[in-house]
Amino acid sequence: MRDRVNNRGGFDRVLIAVAATFLTVSAGSAVAQGDPARSNAAELAIDAAVPRPEPANVPPPTINDFKMDSAAAIAEPAKTDAPKVDTSKLDTPRVDTSKLDMGKKDDATTPAAPPAAAAAPAAEPAKESVKEPVKAASTVAPADQPVADRLRDMFGNKSVRVFDRKVERVAAEKFYGAREFAPIWTQGGSLTASAKGVIARLRDAAADGLDAADYPVPDFAAATTPDALADADLKLTASMLDYARQAQSGRMHWSQVSADIQYPEHPTDPTEVLTNVTTAKDASATLEGYNPPQKLFKELKKKLAELRGQGEAATPIPDGEVLKYTPARKKQPAPEEMQDPRVPQLRAKLGISENADDTHYDAKVAEAVRKFQESVDLKANGVLDERTVRALNSPKRDRQIDIVLVNMERWRWLPRDLGAPSLGDAYVILNVPDYTLKVMQRGAQVWSTRVVTGKPGIHATPLLSETMKFITVNPTWNVPPSIIYNEYLPALQQDPTVLQRMGLRLDRAPDGSIHISQPPGEANALGRIRFNFPNKFLVYQHDTPDKNLFARDERAFSHGCMRVQNPDQYASVLLNIVLPNERYTPEKVRSMYGNSEIDLKFPTPIPVNITYQTAFVDDAGKLQIRRDVYGRDATMIPMLRNKGRDLENVIAHAQPNYVRPTGLPPNVSVASDNTFSSGPSGPSFFERLFGVPQAVPPAPIGRRPPPQPRRVFAR
Repeated sequence: MRDRVNNRGGFDRVLIAVAATFLTVSAGSAVAQGDPARSNAAELAIDAAVPRPEPANVPPPTINDFKMDSAAAIAEPAKTDAPKVDTSKLDTPRVDTSKLDMGKKDDATTPAAPPAAAAAPAAEPAKESVKEPVKAASTVAPADQPVADRLRDMFGNKSVRVFDRKVERVAAEKFYGAREFAPIWTQGGSLTASAKGVIARLRDAAADGLDAADYPVPDFAAATTPDALADADLKLTASMLDYARQAQSGRMHWSQVSADIQYPEHPTDPTEVLTNVTTAKDASATLEGYNPPQKLFKELKKKLAELRGQGEAATPIPDGEVLKYTPARKKQPAPEEMQDPRVPQLRAKLGISENADDTHYDAKVAEAVRKFQESVDLKANGVLDERTVRALNSPKRDRQIDIVLVNMERWRWLPRDLGAPSLGDAYVILNVPDYTLKVMQRGAQVWSTRVVTGKPGIHATPLLSETMKFITVNPTWNVPPSIIYNEYLPALQQDPTVLQRMGLRLDRAPDGSIHISQPPGEANALGRIRFNFPNKFLVYQHDTPDKNLFARDERAFSHGCMRVQNPDQYASVLLNIVLPNERYTPEKVRSMYGNSEIDLKFPTPIPVNITYQTAFVDDAGKLQIRRDVYGRDATMIPMLRNKGRDLENVIAHAQPNYVRPTGLPPNVSVASDNTFSSGPSGPSFFERLFGVPQAVPPAPIGRRPPPQPRRVFAR
């Protein structure tokens, strides 16, 4: 743009002074802001008319310095970011003298001071013209701002080292950042109600079957500086997240215990935990809610408190006379029952609520003492002697407490929702050490039966949660490759006729692999019904032709699958849940028995949970302890005492081997009629495989012994 300016004496000198003055200022401003440099003095003069944010107390030029056109009006203050002055209609430039500092009136060569507004009212347009960002008012209380600044610095400098897991650190940083890094647990240096609730829950973690030492609580009372308060705030957040994670998922992962355990993952969301706890009316109850919600877990928690002496039986039983109960004999008067002032206390400690104040050492008390002695490996005679009293007053970490703790830990592995909501929360739960199977619906037991489970060792029944999708009536038993290689082939070296006598069929594929099956029928190893819930361990529940094993108290005899005592009733119960309009009965199920397989598919699958509960509370409210048949408790107790450190090194298990054999061991061949032939015949294999386990007979002299079995899950 070019301006037409009238050369009028003194005004020329003023204009030259203005141009010289703002040549330096405007050029520097243009460079700083990335604007193009002005091309002539007129444009520089126009730039000079732009208000500047830094006012200076310099007297403005007077009217004597130049002669204004009488028709010209003084320009209005600039109100836009880049004011444009139209000089095409002016005889002389119109300059707002209140916005310009032109220096001394007679000195055209001396640079003038930077332009500035002359009065306070002109300062507002200057602020608008540069568009400086306006910072929103902080939501952090002034008293908490120093702590917030320190928290911001700690996250910004990556100096936060209190979180065990990266995902928790990232979630915490975002959560704090969303609140402008204001502290979560203090206000003005004082603990909030949420903080007090969280601290109370962490300190009482032992009541939930956890270890309070794993969740340290910082000393807020000693935190008197912003640095200390910020550090304490983060440490309490980290402890709270650790508690929530371990309460929900466990202090150890199930894969660290054994390779034959698989439950669905249900980790906590750290952001969700922070949100739920900090916004809850009762932070302690909300945090406690991350423990398993199942009734059996809560009952174990109550028993844990009783065992630790936190219930009615807190006071140790004093030493005294040996107490025993003598039952009455036929045709003889009943002996007088012994009395002792310690008996009411003994009743409380053993959970006997009936006749709580009775001092008689009667049959009920003696039986409770006997069961207690049995649970702690004492002579179970029902006599209250010195050793029994000492066991009753034993230290907190006694055997029963340890057993309860590991069972509470295993409950954390299970899904939070055991059942199918669309089926009234129906589910199947099988407890291996108790050898029982239960069908549950709407929180109540619908049906129960006895089961036979896997032998200890390589045939242990795996622990898992899957869904049952269908039932097969008249199943064909396809012998797993592991049994073929590890069981049948060695047996055939002893008895080449074993397959024929068992009604098994042998097929050999073109690739050389061997397939053995047993057609449907009464003698089928799976019985008449198979209950299918596909899983990586290839196990299922089924009927069995060997019913005699159900009469035993301990029933760990199978190759990993679970044999059901009353399969026809079990099938009808399940079918009535998934197909209520079909009105299945055990008789209707049995009417389908025959020689052809029948698959009854479930419109909605039913969850199946295989558990390992060596401690549980029965329907009468009594704590039941079962034998650690697979050694799960013996493995887990040291791990819990170790507080989770180096758990991978505590125990190692190989994964199961499901490789299908493609060849035969030496000295074993397949004849043209698909039967095995080898050395001299030996004893029958049927009883060893399906009946009571027996020792494998020694191999004949000169022959190598059968290979040692590997991990298999047989039927």
